[in-house]
Amino acid sequence: MNAGAETAPLTVPLIVTADRDGPRPYAVPHGAGRPVRPGLVGRERELRALDAFLRDVLAHGAARVVTGTAGSGKSELLEAGVEQAAAAGLRILRCTGVRGTGTPARSGLSQLMWPLLEGPAGPAGPAGPARAQGRDTARLDLLETLLLDSDSDSDSDSDGGGGADMALLCFTVLDVLESAAAEQPLLLAVDDFDALDGPSRDVLSFVARRTGGLPTGVLVTARPHPARLSCLAGLPELALGPLSPARSAELLATRRPGNDPQAVRELLAAAAGNPLALLELPVPSEETSPHRPVSSDRLASALAPGAARLPAATRDLLLVAALHPAGDLPLLLSAASRIEGGEVDFAHLEPAEREGLVVCEGARLRFAHPATAGAVAHHIGPRRCRAAHAALASVLERDSVGRAWHLAQAAEGPDPELAARLEAVHRRALERGEPVTAVRLLRRAADLYADGADRGRCLLWAAGLAHNLGMAHRARTLAHRALRHPLGPLGTLCARALARRGSDRGTGRGTGRGAESWTDPAAWPVPSGAREEEHALELARITAPALTGDAERTAALLAFLDRMPQRAHDPRLLHAMATVSPLGRAADVAAGLAAARGPRLVPVRDLERLGEAALLTGAPLHALDLYRQAERRYRHQGQDSHVPGPLLRQALAHLLTGDWRQAGRALAHCSEQAARHGADHHAAAAALLGELVRGLRTGTVPALTGHDLAAARRSVTAVDDIVAVGTAWAQVESGDAAGGHAALHRLLTDPEHSRGAVLYALVPYAEAALAADRTGRARTVLDHLAAEPVLAGTPLVAAGLAVARAVLAAEGTADARLAEALAADLSRLPHLEASLRLAQGRLLRRRREFTDSRVALRQAAAAWTVTGAEARVARITAELRASGERTDPGTERGDGPHSAHDLLSPQELRIARLAARGLSNRRIGEDLGLSPRAIGAYLYRVFPRLGVTSRTQLTHALRDDPAGAGAGSGPV
Repeated sequence: MNAGAETAPLTVPLIVTADRDGPRPYAVPHGAGRPVRPGLVGRERELRALDAFLRDVLAHGAARVVTGTAGSGKSELLEAGVEQAAAAGLRILRCTGVRGTGTPARSGLSQLMWPLLEGPAGPAGPAGPARAQGRDTARLDLLETLLLDSDSDSDSDSDGGGGADMALLCFTVLDVLESAAAEQPLLLAVDDFDALDGPSRDVLSFVARRTGGLPTGVLVTARPHPARLSCLAGLPELALGPLSPARSAELLATRRPGNDPQAVRELLAAAAGNPLALLELPVPSEETSPHRPVSSDRLASALAPGAARLPAATRDLLLVAALHPAGDLPLLLSAASRIEGGEVDFAHLEPAEREGLVVCEGARLRFAHPATAGAVAHHIGPRRCRAAHAALASVLERDSVGRAWHLAQAAEGPDPELAARLEAVHRRALERGEPVTAVRLLRRAADLYADGADRGRCLLWAAGLAHNLGMAHRARTLAHRALRHPLGPLGTLCARALARRGSDRGTGRGTGRGAESWTDPAAWPVPSGAREEEHALELARITAPALTGDAERTAALLAFLDRMPQRAHDPRLLHAMATVSPLGRAADVAAGLAAARGPRLVPVRDLERLGEAALLTGAPLHALDLYRQAERRYRHQGQDSHVPGPLLRQALAHLLTGDWRQAGRALAHCSEQAARHGADHHAAAAALLGELVRGLRTGTVPALTGHDLAAARRSVTAVDDIVAVGTAWAQVESGDAAGGHAALHRLLTDPEHSRGAVLYALVPYAEAALAADRTGRARTVLDHLAAEPVLAGTPLVAAGLAVARAVLAAEGTADARLAEALAADLSRLPHLEASLRLAQGRLLRRRREFTDSRVALRQAAAAWTVTGAEARVARITAELRASGERTDPGTERGDGPHSAHDLLSPQELRIARLAARGLSNRRIGEDLGLSPRAIGAYLYRVFPRLGVTSRTQLTHALRDDPAGAGAGSGPV
């Protein structure tokens, strides 16, 4: 159609207006002058493009096509452009396409041009090309005739008249617009261009290509539609993609605050960056039965406007696809065929594909947008939904979680047998990493049970799972409902705790009947039976964080937990113990961690609890292994949105061991994943801890604000202590030994401050005391700590204390302190080993044993290089020079190489030579009379000293060693 208008003979002359004298008094406002629209979160790039477009309009005319899916914010962006153009003094002409019904030919064009036919422009600007101004009215009369005398019954996608009439209409519209633009610059704002009638689309595309040299802009919005947008091909395009997860979360927090974390995750996943879906999607609720994906009237009309006009069989196919999105196409076709009994085949899929509702990818059916599933099911009645659920249950595998779920949704009255089946399969859902599904199964089971005790049990379990997931509102709702049924003494206390746990109204002992008992472990009854023990463990898990700092109630909780020795290895019990008494119960927690089931047999939520318990009790290496298992499990289950949490805890474990390089990498990975999945609290914590790690590595004190801390507390509750200790430690690394020592000393000795975190900074405390000449006071503090028996149960603190005492040891006790520290297993604690080697090297230098001193100092430099302690590597050069070293220890070859003989002990060198020959740890151990684990520990120390990361590199590292020159060939 457009081609006909392009090639038709020129029958109407173009009228070119003369330029007016002087510059036009029109300008696009900058910065604060731009009207602000709160719906345009995350569209800064597009707003800048609009600025440039309007400047082009005023300079020489321009056209722009804004494309995007339904709900992507095209209309909001168009409104922003209209407001900005009006502020710049442009006259606005508008029209909007109408979806879902046939529109008369040229109706969109009539809507756009009619203000020019009526006369004055109105208060927004000077008068338009009205007849009263003496202008030539012939073109206006001609335009009105062409618009009003068109065949109103013609199809909206036909040309609305002959080719000659269309050519005449195109040039007449262009002529009228040119005349109007001579009086006042114009902006033609066209919303939903693809929904306009065909003749209007053709004329507007003709005009859009001929704005050059005229102060006229054409701003068009349209959904991607290859056929209907072909006439706009080649025009500048501004594509609106989905919002990033971080900006989506920002929009939700700004426009829909108050949602709990799990609700936010579900909304972000369902909206997939679509602004309209983010604002319109209801929060998923389990109150409605039968279940169907959520939507709203506005969202359904935007995403699936033609769904109601589809054939019945196609609608049934879309309905079962929406209710069971994981099903493949043959299964969905089979289920749709069972709703009415008629056959549904691939041909019934074509109407939905033509409407752009679904995409067929092999054997899978995918909705064009995740929220489209709710849109197509929005107006389906409950009876039809139950029939669809029953049809799906009939084609799914027997005893599967999905079949039980769909059977439950198809049921209308109580069904205790089906409820028991749901209660049983919820554990399978937990094993598969689907806790939200488990909550829904238990919630539905409670509805299907007739007995009150059964209902209360399912509701309480569901409330506990919801609390675990961060679904605060749902947890409180379920707990309140559970309290209506008999639960048992501890079950009732647990439900009361959950009902009050979701609010932020404090963690005091509470008010009202029953409030005192659930916060006071001394009042809890002794559990009787397995079910009451489960309730007791859940109650301990829920209340433990509120009891920290309360010595009386902490002691009562520990006494209560000690009365359940048969549950001593339960992750909830270990986590509660570690929460309220991390140092006092470190030995008990360590024993429980060692006896816990293998990671593959533990649910992923329990893996995280065990990892948290290990972190709190000073076992970061064990915590690191557990959190790595949790991360892998989440990735395997396709739950990438949960990955930032384990990554952040891995970084904390690396931070506790002094491996700052690995901590920085884990934090960078956490930031990336948190931004991708909209986990702003994890992103804030990762950013803050990343600044802290950079300060420790480079020896600069980070400048952290209260706002940073407040944002990070949602992810790491102990972040204040970590930052206080880390900042003081960074002072030590920066060379401010006096200031760093004073800050660490204050944190260690202040009774009002928790000592938990600072106990992991005993070595920098000792080093700063040595540099600031405060050794006497520091030795007294360390001696008092060594006398505390609880620290012996915390391996990392005990090792740090031994190294710190060796650093501060006087000449007479230095050998004994060094021997004590060297006896500790520091194989996976490179920072502590490096500090110990530094202290050893200084002692040997004072004794004028320079050769041995240089070996120890080189070992320290190698370990700090591996851990990323850049400031320490730079400073240790002075120590090496004082021991007679002439070269930079960081150089690898040339004048600065050090042979393996210099860097390793005789035993380490022997093991390295055997490993370079390809022998396994077991074979080496058999030859030397050592265990394979001991050989692995030796190699763990050898690799960083030689600057290698694998066995294959050992041959190259040992090539200059005389005894190892032939290490690469032949067996032992």
